[in-house]
Parts: sequence; structure tokens; C-alpha cells
Amino acid sequence: MSKNPLSRRQFIHLGTGALAATTVAKTILQPHLLSAATRPVAPSDTIRFASIGTGIRGCEHLEASLSVPGVKCVAVCDLYDSRHIAAQEAVKDPSVPATRDYRSILDRKDVDSVLIATMDHNHRRIFEDACAAGKDVYCEKPMSHNVEDGFAMVEAARKNGRMVCIGSQRVSSILYAKAKEIYNSGKLGEVFSINAYWDRNSPSGAWVYPVPPDASVSTIDWTAFLGDAPKIPFDPIRFFRWRCYKDYGEGLGGDLFVHLLSGIQFITGINAPAIRAQSSGGLFHFKDGREFPDLIETLYDYPNCRVTLRCNLNNDGGEFIGFYGTKGTMIIKDSTLSYKPQDTRPEPEGYSVGGWPKALREQYLKQWALDHPEHAELVSKTEEAGEFYTVPPGYSDTVDHQTNFYNAVRTRKPVAENEIFGNNAAIGCHLANFSYFNNDVAVWDEKSRKIVKG
Repeated sequence: MSKNPLSRRQFIHLGTGALAATTVAKTILQPHLLSAATRPVAPSDTIRFASIGTGIRGCEHLEASLSVPGVKCVAVCDLYDSRHIAAQEAVKDPSVPATRDYRSILDRKDVDSVLIATMDHNHRRIFEDACAAGKDVYCEKPMSHNVEDGFAMVEAARKNGRMVCIGSQRVSSILYAKAKEIYNSGKLGEVFSINAYWDRNSPSGAWVYPVPPDASVSTIDWTAFLGDAPKIPFDPIRFFRWRCYKDYGEGLGGDLFVHLLSGIQFITGINAPAIRAQSSGGLFHFKDGREFPDLIETLYDYPNCRVTLRCNLNNDGGEFIGFYGTKGTMIIKDSTLSYKPQDTRPEPEGYSVGGWPKALREQYLKQWALDHPEHAELVSKTEEAGEFYTVPPGYSDTVDHQTNFYNAVRTRKPVAENEIFGNNAAIGCHLANFSYFNNDVAVWDEKSRKIVKG
């Protein structure tokens, strides 16, 4: 820490009256995808989709689809009968056909694509069947329930030539597009450290959802829900709070880590799993029979940087990603983005020379000034201003992400988050959970495409 409250550079600025407080103007970003367009889509270009899974996220997608030009929901599917009504209400059309059997939807010729928003452990089966039926697929995150499932899904998409989008909507956000622009500009310099967290502090945030009063073996297809999972008697807690259990979900890794990893991958251009991961955490508060921790922290090693993630269900910290570069810092906090440059111009050492005799200090400063003849530049150059951005009121990156997908379905051009990208992000959450439950370093073996102990 410097003994002097003002650096030499600030001293020079003060002497010329050039030092002044700077304010950073807030810029409201404007939507730029098809969802922001006012031009209607021709009926011949309308994409007819079906939603397989109409729970919380499924209904959010159905509501968002009403703002996407040129798409129409023609069928809904869920294993719980009351969700059929919820889905029809979400699309504002009580006539939309509803079923428990997703295969009957895949048999329909008027269905162009499907939206999969089921429990994680059922993703692979529905995804493979949809690709084989010639349907394009929007699959909610995490893409896979395990590493093997992920690569099988990648192969199914490739084999059948399907357009696939994985549902980490941040990669289509105008806020993240601006972050990527700043990152690619070089303003941050070299970024070796990335820190991210997503913290929540409520029973709902910890998936302690109420069980509807009509939930029973007659209103829920329990056998179809279990799928390949171990066969156990009907348990509505497991059906509605499935993220808490390893047989059906991936806990905080699958719910929130994958969002953070997808955002980091998109901004940095990284599209590969981490080399290794090491997790720590525990189940401290929500001791309700769940298997996943309510606090997990993971350190990921990538070839050129280190990424630290945390999810804590015991404090409402919100969503955060920080990029710490040699020239500046960029922070995404909830719906805002800030960039702050670091002043890296040369200046004389002001700390260690405090222990030198006066004559040596003066000799050093004199020589430094001769070696750095930039006084005029320092006087005239103003401090670089930071930047601050936010999204407009009511903005939905879910709408933009859907729009990105449906536009790709029309044009057959690449989506923002295809199956390769989504699989790599999902492997990140598998690495975190592997390390946590094995109490060991998780290493990604690219050759065997498996996670092994370190």
C-alpha cells in the first residue's frame, strides 16, 4: 500500500487542474433480434411447436412464445394432468390439445419442433425420439443428466440433421452480447480470473415447492416420470421437488451453475469442458431429505484462466459474473453490466523507495523521469471513463433465446447455443457434482470422454 494518498500521476493532474470526478452515464441497451421487429411473419413461415413438459419453466416458455413472431403452439404434454390446463392458460388457448404421451406429439406431421422442459433424467429419451422423428429441438438446461447422455444427444442431433438449441437464455441476452463485445475489444487486457455466483435465500429458491392438493397416482403418470430411474412407490415430493434428488436432477449445478458457465463460455469464446474441477460445500439448512448441497463452490481449471463458481441457498446475493483483466474489470450483476478500466500507464515506484535515503530517492525519481519523458501526455490525457449498461424495463432474454432458435429453424443457420455448446456447459455441472460427492478433484479425460478422479 502506498504511503502517499495521491499518486504521482494524480499530483501532476492536480497541478494542472486536470483531476476531476468522472460520472459514468447509464446506457439502456435496445433489443436487436427478430423479437424486436414489428414486421409480421408470413403464415407460410409460421413454425408449429409442441411443449413437452409444462411445469414452471414450461409455462414460462409458453408465455414467452406469445411474444415471438411467427410461432404457434399446437400441442402440450405433461405427466401431471392439471398442468395441461396451466399450459392452455399460458398460451391463452383452451383448445390446444393436451396429452401425457409425448410420442403421440412426435407422430404429428404438423409439429415442426418441440420444446423439452421436463426433469433432467428424461431429457435424453425425449430428445433422441424427437430427433429421430424429424423434429427440431429446444431443450431446457442442463442439456444432460450425465456425461453419457450428453454425447448420445449430440450424436442424435448430428445423425438426424436437427437444429438444436439448449435453454441457457443468457447467451441470447443483449446484456451478454454487450459484455462479449467489451471482452473481444481487448479493453480488459488478459483475463486470467473469472468469479461468478448465483445466490438465493427462500424455500422457493431451494425448490421447496408446495404439492398441489389434487396430486395423486390418478393425476400423475408416475411410471413415465421414473423412466430409467429406480422403481419406487409414488412420492409427490420427488415429483415436484425433483431437483433435490440425484436420480432426476443435478441440483445447484444443473439449475444455476450451468447458466453461469454458459454465460462465461459465450462471452470468452470458450467452448470446451474445464480440465479439472474441485468442489466444496455442504447441506447446512435445507435438511429435508434432499441429496444435493444447499451451498457449493467449485474452482475450475481452464487452459488459460481459472473460474470460481458459487451457489448458496442461504443468502440472497443474486446473480454475478466478474471478469478480472490486466487492463480492466467487467461485472455483470443481475440486469446490469459495468466496465471499469485500470490505469496501467507507467509511474514511479512510490512504496518501497520510502525506505531509501532521501538522496537515493531523488536520484531514482530523476532517472525515472528521464526514462519516461511523458509529462506532457500525462497532463493532457484525461482518465478513461468506465461504462455502465442495463436492459430496458420488461426485457426478456427468454424471448430473445426462443427467437434465436426459431429463426435458426427457418433459415437452418447456427443457433447461439447448439448441442455442442450445451453439452460442454452441462459437463461443467457434472464435474462439480462429481468432485463434491467423491470428495476429490474431478478431471476431464477428453480421450475417453469421461470424468475421473484426480
